[in-house]
Amino acid sequence: MTRPPLKHTTGSEFTRIYAVGAARGDVVVPNDDIVGPIDSSDEWIQQRTGVITRRRASENLTASAMAISAAREAVNRSGIDPSEIGAVIVATISNEVPTPSMAALVADAIGATPAAAYDISAACAGFCYGIAQADALIRAGVARFVVVIGAEKLSDVAEPTDRTISFLLADGAGAVVVGPADEAGISPTVWGSDGSKWESIGMTKTTKQAFTDADTQLPTLRQDGQTVFRWAVWEMAKVAQEALDRAGITSADLAAFIPHQANMRIITEFAKQLDVPDHVVIARDIEDMGNSSAASIPLAMHRVLEEHPELSGGYALIIGFGAGLVYAAQIVRLP
Repeated sequence: MTRPPLKHTTGSEFTRIYAVGAARGDVVVPNDDIVGPIDSSDEWIQQRTGVITRRRASENLTASAMAISAAREAVNRSGIDPSEIGAVIVATISNEVPTPSMAALVADAIGATPAAAYDISAACAGFCYGIAQADALIRAGVARFVVVIGAEKLSDVAEPTDRTISFLLADGAGAVVVGPADEAGISPTVWGSDGSKWESIGMTKTTKQAFTDADTQLPTLRQDGQTVFRWAVWEMAKVAQEALDRAGITSADLAAFIPHQANMRIITEFAKQLDVPDHVVIARDIEDMGNSSAASIPLAMHRVLEEHPELSGGYALIIGFGAGLVYAAQIVRLP
C-alpha cells in the first residue's frame, strides 16, 4: 500500500524579540531587614553578592499575577493582536501549584487562547531555554508569535535563616514577544546541563516529605555556594564566549551584556573574562532587585532599555545558568 507523504510546514527563516514587559515585587526589602535571622550584616551581603535591596511580592501578589502583568505589557508594546500568539511559554520554579501550568493561566488572561501553553523547569536558565524554543517553533512554522515569560515568587521558597541563598532571592516577572524577522535577531543557542552537580542547588526536601513530615516545614531553596560560584565563573564564561563565536561576533560588537543576575562578583568576572569593552552596557539589576531566577534576564533587559533606549536594535549577549545544573546563552537583537 502506498502511503501519501505527510504535509510539512516551515515558518520564518529568522526571528527577533519584538518587545519586553516587566513586573517587580511590590515590596522593597533592604539588607538590614534580613540580616538578623542569618546572623550577618549589610556589609557582608554587599561584599559577597552586590545586593543592597531586593524586590519581593506582598502576600496576595502571586507569581502568575506578575507573569500576566509582564506579558500584557510585552504584547501591548509589540503591536500584535493576542489572537496571533501561537504559544505561551513560562519559565518558573515557583508556580503556586505543580499543575496545571502557569502558562495556561497567562494565555487565557492575555487573550491568547487557544495558543499552546506550557511551563519550563530550568531554573535560572529557563528564560534562555524559552527563547531557544520560541525561535525553533517560529522557524518550524508551528507558531507565528510566541510569548516567553520568566516568573518567580522565590520568597515563597526562602527560609529566612538560610545563609546559602535566601538573602539573594527576589520576586518578579519579565516577558518578551518573539516573532518573525527579515534578518537574524536571535543567534544559535548554546545550551546544556551537568547533572553531576545536581545536588548543588535544590530544595531541602521532596514534595512527598513535605506532606508526611511531622514538623510541617515546607521545602525551601538552598545551595552549595562555593561549588556554584566556581562553576559559574569558570565554565559559564566559556559558554558565553561560544555563543559569541557561533553568532559570528565579538564582545566589541555588543550593545549590552545581560547575564543572569546571580551575583555581582560573577557578573564582573564574566565581563573581565570576555573582555567586554567600556562602551557595552552591563546589566547590574541585582543591586536593587536581587536574584529572581528565571525572571532575572528579561527584568534586566527591560531596565537596560528603559535607561538606555538608544541601545534599541543593538546586540545583547544573554546567558542563564542555575539549578540542574543547566545553562543557555544567545545573542539577541534588542527590541
